[in-house]
Amino acid sequence: MAESIKIEIFRKKDAEDFTKALADPDSRAQTGSGAAMTAAVSAALLERAARLTQVVLPENERVDWLVRNAEILRNYMVNLIDEDVKARGPYRRAIKDGDERKIEAATQVAGAVSSEIVGMMAKALEMLEELAALCPADAKHFIAESADLALAAVRSSMRVCVFWGDLSIEDTRRYVIRRENELQWGEIFPCYQRVIEKTNT
Repeated sequence: MAESIKIEIFRKKDAEDFTKALADPDSRAQTGSGAAMTAAVSAALLERAARLTQVVLPENERVDWLVRNAEILRNYMVNLIDEDVKARGPYRRAIKDGDERKIEAATQVAGAVSSEIVGMMAKALEMLEELAALCPADAKHFIAESADLALAAVRSSMRVCVFWGDLSIEDTRRYVIRRENELQWGEIFPCYQRVIEKTNT
């Protein structure tokens, strides 16, 4: 009889169970899942600020666009909570097989979600910067708080990317991942600073 496989859906867990899973060394939820949740909360605050702006600017097409895309981003980040677990599946299987070529390929897949979080939070910060110039004063603190969480998701995701990159047997790949992080950070952090400046917080 085939062994039954239990599929655990982390995005459906409540906050207590999800954080308990992250704390458990035997859990398949890891930093990527936690960063995705952090990114989802950031996107939720972005969406909230955009909806508050929509109240005072009801006929503004750009604000409507920000609301729609903030909602899409929030939902996407929630889905990435479990996609991170799936992305590490090939690595677990490759380790069991002991195939060095498969292990190398699997490390690239394993870091894919974390890389996606970095890219999407960079876009979120651009949206926050635009929204900061439009939103009412009482919504600005949500923008600053969203930016703080976006930055946290970026930094932790970059560390995950480096972790998987360092498992590569290719010197060039290890260097490229670190260099990509440096270049992205050089664009992301100044955008974060502009957001904070525009919120006056």
